[in-house]
Amino acid sequence: MFNVTDAAAALRDYAADGYNIVIAHGTQYGSSMFEIAPDFPDTTFAWGTATDTGESEGLTNVFAYEARAEEGGYVNGVLAATMSQSGVVGVVGPVEAGDAKLYIDGFKAGAEATNPDITVNISYTGSFGDTALAAEAARTHINAGADILTGSAQQVVGAIGVAEEEGVPWMGTQSDQSPLAPDIVVATQLYDWTDVLVDIIQKHQAGELGGTAYALTLENGGLKMVFNEDIAGPDAITAAMEANAAITAGEITVEVE
Repeated sequence: MFNVTDAAAALRDYAADGYNIVIAHGTQYGSSMFEIAPDFPDTTFAWGTATDTGESEGLTNVFAYEARAEEGGYVNGVLAATMSQSGVVGVVGPVEAGDAKLYIDGFKAGAEATNPDITVNISYTGSFGDTALAAEAARTHINAGADILTGSAQQVVGAIGVAEEEGVPWMGTQSDQSPLAPDIVVATQLYDWTDVLVDIIQKHQAGELGGTAYALTLENGGLKMVFNEDIAGPDAITAAMEANAAITAGEITVEVE
């Protein structure tokens, strides 16, 4: 759902129907969930990507979760800067919030750390799901000289389609996007929510209905990098893997706004 009002109604309906755990995946749903959660004190709510469990508002039945997407974003930025021949890369962002912004900020940091002269052009479409706007943004980046593209959210299907048409390498995040365009998807940061969801379920069963904020990281394995060496080449992959290892070991801390 992309309509916040409709999503709020769905959250309330799930809780009223007796579901034990109700998840609102999207920072735009937080205000609605915080209004609904007090009406269902025996229901566990969870939302992300965010860090606020509502403790300051007296809520005890809300979990929060986020992906430290700037970490894999940094790795992809290193890879992009190493691969780029034009010195220009393009980023197709959705709404400037949550893990999308973390990823993009991290990508920019990694690219600029690798090549201080690189140009990272960033555009936000203002939508999570408008594939046509994402396609338009991707084409604009390519026309501006970008020879590497990346982006996030469901909208990227449109951007990947344009990248495939033009033969421009793509770097993804959240889920494996290589099945969409196996000849151009060079790297993906994968989110694995398994441990988070299992822990939420176990806590709920033990009577702990909220209060914990979770984070996926490269170090805890919630974030995983997947590379296609056939597209990137060994030198670029080596640089990316070294950045991955340095972040995991705590030698690099990715600073984001």
